[in-house]
Amino acid sequence: MSVLLALATLPCGLLIGLLLGALGGGGSVLAVPALVGLLGQSPHEATAGALVVVAVGAVSGLVCHARAGRVRWVSGAVFGALGTAGSYVGSRWSAALRPDVLMTAFAGLMLVVAAMLVWREVRTGRAAGPTPTQPLRDPAQPATPAAPLAPSDDPADAGTAPRPVLLSRPVRVVVTASAVGLLTGFFGVGGGFVVVPALTLVLGLDMPVAIGTSLLIILINSLTALGTRAGTGSLDWRLLAGFAACAAIGSHLGNRLTTRLRPRTLTTAFATLVTVLAVTMASTALPHL
Repeated sequence: MSVLLALATLPCGLLIGLLLGALGGGGSVLAVPALVGLLGQSPHEATAGALVVVAVGAVSGLVCHARAGRVRWVSGAVFGALGTAGSYVGSRWSAALRPDVLMTAFAGLMLVVAAMLVWREVRTGRAAGPTPTQPLRDPAQPATPAAPLAPSDDPADAGTAPRPVLLSRPVRVVVTASAVGLLTGFFGVGGGFVVVPALTLVLGLDMPVAIGTSLLIILINSLTALGTRAGTGSLDWRLLAGFAACAAIGSHLGNRLTTRLRPRTLTTAFATLVTVLAVTMASTALPHL
């Protein structure tokens, strides 16, 4: 690896890992344009190599979230397993596309990612709007009982937990998991920008737990897609190892930032960057279609 490539790898890997750890997804979408534009990879090499970076970054972030108890292992493993078929199909489709078509489609995906992140942040802001003033409680009256906790998939709670959401909404879970796997295999991205909202809406997980669990799903889908692409092309493993190591460090730092940085600031800056990159990639690829 040349000195120039090493210097380019360090900030790109750190940024991708930082966003992956802080947002639970979305950051991996920067891996492909970084590998193509800065590190000289072909589109097919970049979408395959990005899976290595995404997998390593997901492992690093997953360890941190697991220590904090923010991973639902059973739900994440089932969701990830359901997406393996989509990941396999997406990998096969991607290999059959012309490079300019693949990059144009990826630019469209980036615009969708930016729009979804902004929409998610707007919804979160509305939900957390000003709350009405609560009347003072008479000390003589008994306190209102606390709301029940969200369902847990921890085996220790199996005797008391209500029916798992994975079983109560099987069609929605299968469709969503398959779509995430398809995105991972086709574009070489983790799909966390879809997984996190899906885990909050479909499975009813809180946002911190959804972010931690999404990394487990990203890891499963990335390994499946990478296994499907094995032997289909040569990868620069030294370059990817350095890139992935930087992503792992960034993911660890991003996990720490979740409690110190305003999520809206990070999301807005990231959505702006993704939009600029998408427009640049589209303007380069479209004339060659």
